[in-house]
Amino acid sequence: MKIKYELIIFWSDTDQSFIVEVPELPGCMADGETYQEAVQNVEIIIQEWIETAQALGRTVPEPKGRLLFA
Repeated sequence: MKIKYELIIFWSDTDQSFIVEVPELPGCMADGETYQEAVQNVEIIIQEWIETAQALGRTVPEPKGRLLFA
């Protein structure tokens, strides 16, 4: 799967893992022991998020590319 959504990746001392958030898909996030594992996990979660939204008849946001934060 080709990821076109922005990913925010950071280390969590609390969880002792990398956390990946997908800001354009509310509640869509994953974790992993390594940076690469976290990204691989979020690819699966994004696909599941989209499939669930479609099954529920909800709109799936189009990727906007890079988001700007203050």
